Amino acid sequence: MKKYFLLLPVLGAALAGCPSNSLKTAGSADGKPDILHAALDTTVAPGDDFFSYANGTWIKNNPIPASESSMGIGKKVQDEIYGRLRQTSIEAADAKATAGSNQQKIGDFWAVGMDSVKADRLGAAPLKAELDRIAAMKTVAEVPGVIAHEIPLGVRALIGPRVGQDDKNSDKMVLSLYQSGLGLPNRDYYFNTDTRTKNIRAEYLKHVTNTFKLLGQDAATAVANATRVMALETTLAKSSRKLEALRDPYANYNKMSIAKLNQLTPGTDWKAWFAQMGVPNADTVIVGQPEFYQTAGKLLKTAPLDDWKAYLSWQVARTFAPTLSSGFVNESFHFYGTVLNGAKALRPRWKRVLDMQEDALGDALGQLFVKEYFKPEAKARYDTLVKNMVTAFAEHIQKVDWMSAPTKVVALDKLHKITPKVGYPDKWKDYSNLKIDRSSLAENVMRANQWQYQYQLNKLGKPVDRTEWDMTPQTYNAYYNPSNNEIVLPAAQFAIPGLLDADADDAMVYGYTGASTIGHELTHGFDDQGSQYDAHGNLHEWWSKEDRKRFNARVNGIVKQFNGYTLLDSMHINGKATAGENIADLGGIVIGLDAFKKTKQYKEGKKVNGLTPVQRYFLGYALGWQSHQRDESLASRLLTDVHSPAQYRVNGPMADVPAFYEAFGIKPGQKLYRPDSTRVVIW
Repeated sequence: MKKYFLLLPVLGAALAGCPSNSLKTAGSADGKPDILHAALDTTVAPGDDFFSYANGTWIKNNPIPASESSMGIGKKVQDEIYGRLRQTSIEAADAKATAGSNQQKIGDFWAVGMDSVKADRLGAAPLKAELDRIAAMKTVAEVPGVIAHEIPLGVRALIGPRVGQDDKNSDKMVLSLYQSGLGLPNRDYYFNTDTRTKNIRAEYLKHVTNTFKLLGQDAATAVANATRVMALETTLAKSSRKLEALRDPYANYNKMSIAKLNQLTPGTDWKAWFAQMGVPNADTVIVGQPEFYQTAGKLLKTAPLDDWKAYLSWQVARTFAPTLSSGFVNESFHFYGTVLNGAKALRPRWKRVLDMQEDALGDALGQLFVKEYFKPEAKARYDTLVKNMVTAFAEHIQKVDWMSAPTKVVALDKLHKITPKVGYPDKWKDYSNLKIDRSSLAENVMRANQWQYQYQLNKLGKPVDRTEWDMTPQTYNAYYNPSNNEIVLPAAQFAIPGLLDADADDAMVYGYTGASTIGHELTHGFDDQGSQYDAHGNLHEWWSKEDRKRFNARVNGIVKQFNGYTLLDSMHINGKATAGENIADLGGIVIGLDAFKKTKQYKEGKKVNGLTPVQRYFLGYALGWQSHQRDESLASRLLTDVHSPAQYRVNGPMADVPAFYEAFGIKPGQKLYRPDSTRVVIW
């Protein structure tokens, strides 16, 4: 049900950088480009800041564009993919495609999306029916019905229904309810008292006010309604769990009957409400955060009708603002792009349209993408790499001194039952009943959201489809799904900008893909969260109490280590919230290194541009996090992201790896040096 995403910093990492005094990428003796050497900043000692040593020259030569909050390898890969999908979309828009075909849908979505003149002419008109529905409410009793109508459209209003595998019975698809409904990223933004966050709250109130003005409200009414929105959301935020608390699978698993759910929220008829949402005869539901729903239930009885009208109108407007006229687009970008993330200019319209098209028709685009850009020989290479990483991980499990022999047997069984999905799915989503036309971008997005909502609802009461992917092959990311005990590795995740796969040596590939992606995802099945699921994907304790105690002691070590990193003068990494990702980063590095040691390149030991194979392996890992971001974006991620910032995804785990010390001659007194007794060893 939950997925543990690699989430390469949307600040991605980047590649194909140039040495500071050259316009060419440095090459190796055989003439192939050597992007690892080209990215080095040798003015930085590896033992002081390995991230900057590995990536410094690339970062200097690749400033953050005004339209972005970050720059990195993910952005470079995405730009290559954008270029390909843009051409595909242009050709589809110009073609006289058969009505109802994927090509027609891609073409029409693109054509109306790119028509900014039409969007400006329409203004907020595409939202009129939804806003009129809200305005027509006469009593608070009508609020649930309106929310039930808005949720399938993609509006995160008050409640968060989801469909997924039951954490304790992975063969069954169930309905869940999670905390939702906030316009700011999470609860901390409503309560933190530092100057940065207080300023964001003030700007948010202005943003909501300005959005209401764009909807035609006079200044006084807009201010009053924005105040209502802020008050209602703050009440919801008080009952929302913190980032780290959301990572406890047992605490966020509260299965109950509909009758018990009604008791949790007196006065709310959930059976009728679910029926309005189109949910087919649910008899039980998993409530992630009961205290949140208690508050939601109380608000449905006590909050005035005008508060609900303001809140629901705001949620509709903010959801679809990026699809509307330039006034809405610019206002939305000012807050969510500039205030929250520091971007200085709006991204080109064609990229924004492609992002929406990806959400709406991702599999249709994916079929075209893999056919042209992910060749069989590349898939074969990474299929083999996965097998080698599994073998190396099995050897590590057998050798660890903190896990008992009986638990090792079960751990190895779980490892060998992990399903690897490499490149692209064997079957694609069927969009035949999704209507896409040239009426408006907003309407296409609404219909696509409704299609996706119904697609998910249709899974209730049916067998789990364990072949399904939750990412498209053109996505630069990866994930581990504990309920399926699977790792999913999209084709785009293997891309190295400016370099053909055939020109990437094993040292680079085992670091860049083996450690930072494959090994990372494999170890998620055994981190502080994933280890609570068994080989069949069920939430079940399969460790002995002693094993769990010893493991938790090591986890506490990595939590303490990352809690100690201070950024932006006074902000800290949340070691508890990021523990799973930090464990996976460290595990991926040590497992990937042992897998690499079995390759011909390692055994030959030849240097490339003065770098040993092991040095290139560690640099390959750092390549995966080659990135930098604006302070505003970094501050936001420290509050909302379960991943550490890129620099610490390199420097943090490296400081715990003895082979890194040996490879680069790290000595006491250097900033990354940690005494043996303090180094975290898990795998």
